[in-house]
Amino acid sequence: IWGGFSVSNPTLTRFFCIHFLLPFVIMAITIMHLFFLHLTGSNNPLGINSNMKKISFNPFFSIKDLMGFMFLFITLFFIISFYPYILGDSDNFILANPLVTPEHIQPEWYFLFAYAILRSIPSKLGGVIALLMSIIILFFMPMLNMSKMKSNQFYPISKIMFWLLISTIIMLTWIGMRPVEEPFILVGQILSLIYFSIYLMNPMMQKFYDNMIY
Repeated sequence: IWGGFSVSNPTLTRFFCIHFLLPFVIMAITIMHLFFLHLTGSNNPLGINSNMKKISFNPFFSIKDLMGFMFLFITLFFIISFYPYILGDSDNFILANPLVTPEHIQPEWYFLFAYAILRSIPSKLGGVIALLMSIIILFFMPMLNMSKMKSNQFYPISKIMFWLLISTIIMLTWIGMRPVEEPFILVGQILSLIYFSIYLMNPMMQKFYDNMIY
């Protein structure tokens, strides 16, 4: 990844290429999402497939999406125009010094939960694997879901696990901002274990409920 023995110009070139290509990848995925949404239709709160009360995507959902897009665009334009540094890290204003490393380095807020999982593993290789698995496991969620009903309305434990997962991610984000010391190390390890356990236990609990109902 570095392109050499240390971070250098080839490293920056590769990361710039990734940042240039990612928007096109996201755009392609968005188009695929809209295609399949138009092909099969969206889900409903009960997860029941029925064509009786379906409404067309255009103009109902397209206008709603357009209003949401305009709201986000105006908010982003306002921040860029009047408060461009409000979401920035204060360390970015410190003059770079290759001889002095900052005491506490942390990624952006949306990666803090994965960074906390990385720090919770003492082994460097184990930490990197746990970091990658914390993101890759999201792509395996559709494969892990073997429930007979799509909605969590019929799975009370799944609703509890959902909010437990949200709470765990929020706490991991907070742990990622803390220095690497006790008790934050121990709390991060416990939260990391809970994070991965939820993804494994939820399909099993859904299967248990399916066996009870059917």
